[in-house]
Amino acid sequence: MGFGNPTCQQHVKLPFLLPSLLPFLLLLNHFHVAAVTTTVTNIHLAIILKPVTFQEAPSFRNGDACNRERIHIAMTLDSNYLRGTMGAILSILQHSTCPENVEFHFLWARFEPEIFYTIKSTFPYLKFKIYRFESSRVRGKISKSIRQALDQPLNYARIYLSDIIPGNVKRVLYLDSDLVVVDDIAKLWEVDLGGKVVAAPEYCHANFTRYFTDMFWADPELPRAFLGRKPCYFNTGVMVVDVEKWREGRYTQKVEEWMRVQKKKRIYHLGSLPPFLLVLAGEIKGVDHRWNQHGLGGDNIEGKCRSLHPGPVSLLHWSGKGKPWLRLDSRNPCTVDHLWAPYDLYRPTSHFYEG
Repeated sequence: MGFGNPTCQQHVKLPFLLPSLLPFLLLLNHFHVAAVTTTVTNIHLAIILKPVTFQEAPSFRNGDACNRERIHIAMTLDSNYLRGTMGAILSILQHSTCPENVEFHFLWARFEPEIFYTIKSTFPYLKFKIYRFESSRVRGKISKSIRQALDQPLNYARIYLSDIIPGNVKRVLYLDSDLVVVDDIAKLWEVDLGGKVVAAPEYCHANFTRYFTDMFWADPELPRAFLGRKPCYFNTGVMVVDVEKWREGRYTQKVEEWMRVQKKKRIYHLGSLPPFLLVLAGEIKGVDHRWNQHGLGGDNIEGKCRSLHPGPVSLLHWSGKGKPWLRLDSRNPCTVDHLWAPYDLYRPTSHFYEG
C-alpha cells in the first residue's frame, strides 16, 4: 500500500494540540460529529458521535495455481460513493482465484484521511496506491449535463489514467464504484484486446443516436466523426484499457477535443460518456455482456427499478440515478438491490459523549 507518484503525494501537517484535549480529539478523528450543544455557564459539552464504520473484511489468499502476475484495477474515491467502493472491492476479492495478485489504483480529488483510514482498516491486506487527480484539468471543460453527479470532475478522471498511474502499468481495468463482481475478475483482465486500445461490452441494439443532440446530427460535419465505423454504445464504467496504446494514440487529447466542441455547441447531455463514444465507438474490442449488467440504477432522471437482462451474469452495475445502498436504507429497495446487500460492509453505530 502507498500513495502514488511523488508529484501526487499528500502531506498532512498536524497543528499543535493541548495535551489535555489530545486523546479526545484523536477519538473524534474517526467519527462524524452529528450534533454539538454547549452552555457557557456550565461549560457543558454534549456531542453525538456517528462513526462511519465498516466491518473488517476477511483476508483472502491465493490458490495454489496462482502466478505473480498483477491485476491492476483503477477506481475513483469519493466519500459519497465510499460505501459502494467498499462493496465493489469485497466482491472482487471474494470471487478471485488469486486475490493477492489484485492491486488497486485509487484516484481522489482531494486528500481525505478518513477515507484512507477506512480502506486500511477494512482491508488490512489490500495492495493499493492513491493518486491525486487535479480537478483543474477538467473544470473549465465540463458542460452541465442532465444529472449533477455526472458533472463532478472526478467523473472525468478515467480520461487521464495514462497520465496518472505508474509507467510500468501496461494494462488497467477501470471500474465504477456502483457495481459488484460475482465472477473471477481475472477472466475479464485476461481478455484479448486484439490490438484495440479498449475492451468493453458493446450494445449495438441500443439507439445510438439518442446519446447526441439534434444539433449534432444536423451539423454537416460533426457526424462525419463516425465515417468508416459501425458505432455501438458501450458503458465506460467497465473498461479494460491498454495504457501504452492510449498514451501513444493521444486518446486523452482526442476526448478533450470533443469536450471543447461541447462547450461551443450543445452536442450531448450525458457527462463524460459521449466524448468517449465519439472517439472510440466502433473501435473497441467487444466483451461478453455478462461483464456489465448495467442500468440497474434506472434512468438518469428518476432512477426507477429495472430487472436483470436475460443471460449469465459476472458483473452487476447500478449505473443510473438509483444506488442500492440508498434504496436499501430508505426501506424501499428494488429487487436487484438485494443482490448488492451481501457485499455491504457498512455498520453504522452511534455513541453519546457528555462532559
